Amino acid sequence: MERFLIDATGPFFRGYEKRRINWSKIPFLHLATRGTERRPQWDRIGEDLKRFAGEVSRMGYNAVTLDDLAHLAAHPLHEPEVAERIAVFREEFVRLFDLLREAGLRIHLTSDVLPSTPALLEALDDDPQALEDCYHGMVRQVLDDFPQLDGLILRIGESDGQDVRDPIRTRLHLRRADETNRFLKRLLPEFEQRGRSMILRTWTVGAHRIGDLIWHRDTLAATLKGIDSPAFIVSMKHGESDFFRYLPLNEAFRQVSQPKLLELQARREYEGAGEYPAFIGRDCERFANELAGVPGMVGLSLWCQTGGWHRFRRLAFLEEGGRDVWIRLNAGVAVGVFKEGLSAAGAVARELGDKRAAAANALLAEADAVIDDLLYIRGFATQKLFFRRVRIPPLLHVYWDTLFINHAVRKVLRHFVSDPAEAVRAGEAAADRFPRMIALAKEARLPVEDIEHMCDFLTLVRLARQYYFLPYDETLAGRIVAAKRDYKARWPLLRRMRFRVKVSFRPLRVKRRTLAWVSGLLLRRRRGYRLIDRVFTLHALGYAYRLFRPRDPKAMPKFLRKSAMGVEALFK
Repeated sequence: MERFLIDATGPFFRGYEKRRINWSKIPFLHLATRGTERRPQWDRIGEDLKRFAGEVSRMGYNAVTLDDLAHLAAHPLHEPEVAERIAVFREEFVRLFDLLREAGLRIHLTSDVLPSTPALLEALDDDPQALEDCYHGMVRQVLDDFPQLDGLILRIGESDGQDVRDPIRTRLHLRRADETNRFLKRLLPEFEQRGRSMILRTWTVGAHRIGDLIWHRDTLAATLKGIDSPAFIVSMKHGESDFFRYLPLNEAFRQVSQPKLLELQARREYEGAGEYPAFIGRDCERFANELAGVPGMVGLSLWCQTGGWHRFRRLAFLEEGGRDVWIRLNAGVAVGVFKEGLSAAGAVARELGDKRAAAANALLAEADAVIDDLLYIRGFATQKLFFRRVRIPPLLHVYWDTLFINHAVRKVLRHFVSDPAEAVRAGEAAADRFPRMIALAKEARLPVEDIEHMCDFLTLVRLARQYYFLPYDETLAGRIVAAKRDYKARWPLLRRMRFRVKVSFRPLRVKRRTLAWVSGLLLRRRRGYRLIDRVFTLHALGYAYRLFRPRDPKAMPKFLRKSAMGVEALFK
């Protein structure tokens, strides 16, 4: 492996005080482009980025990813205020690019396919071909105007979230494998002629026919058919879904012949986002062993800041007092295992020193066990389930920064988990590890408060599991409400970011037989599509959703409406 990429978006979030943050892209509207705020803010970004660059290059990374092409590509059809902001971004990013190059880091710019503004859409009459031609021009312009860039990273399966208010927005453009193949072949010569890299991410959220690109071998093969270029690289998440545990290595790594990058996440967005130890060392060792001998593996792409909609706000490699230690350890272990051939334990020792390593590795092993058996429910997480074009995540009841304790989750989990008594027992056994974890954190001189917070939150998760799988008990309901109150009192928002806990014991009037029938109709346990999927789930269901969806948007839970692309993406 020769490329070790890490995202460098953290410095741009400094001072971003929005209560719940969209971490999927730099918040460009937060960046000052005029007035007295501009110079101090950009100087601080430069200072942070210089610090970040020094830290990650010493760790072993040799390239960074930054957002994004759309905010650096000028166009005569842009609104005057948009054009003014882009001009400032272009000026400021030149300084930042030079800083990164001085640190010996190659630079890759991200790009969703494709971006636009209201004025651009109106001028081009929202014509798909005209918009694609416009995008090609933007690519050429940015590659020519910024010689510091090593290349672009294209994301074709997800666009800006519902909460994005920037006039420069992205939307899904490519809907089928053949369209994507044509698009890539047309664009690729621009990179070949300039000696740059075009990196295609296979990540998708299930929208349109291309939505199963991340796991469906036929879609992937058709997308990459006939592409053979030293300028082209395929970047894939390690599993067939997002960054979760319990997922096997994506078989696409063995099927794709083109050069490949493995995507990992150090700030695990579904496992506390750096607030507590969610160690990836065990997965790194497993993936390294499974990928040994697989041709075409050219590197690693690690997301240390990017990902998720949540209130947690630790900035990787920029926190004082070691508050980002869990992110740092994951980043160090990933590059240590894949670049230097170290064991995960050896990489931890390299980061913390031999004297602290034994206790630290013991703590991380305990945390692994607690997350495996308490945060996740093994009886559910080990099942392979698909809905339309997406693989169902193995973690259902915790979504980014929110724990759901309600009757709907209870119904679903009780349907899929065949041994509820074992699920409860495993959760109780995992909770017994908390005292030793705190003792080990003290011994390793790691943040004890983070372990205490982890224990308090997972105590709520343990009570939730009792509610999910034991007969309903008013006493237990009272304990859950009291535990939520105590958690909020001990971890107030003014002191630190904490999880949200959504509690409702109102019964869901759905019979068990009905739930079994619906799940059998809509969900499947294999990758391939059934006849019912081709006739109903993939086609008729999408039309039915658009026809019968609630006309009042507030009738749908806010997290489904506002987070990411919204639930509607699943039905496109």
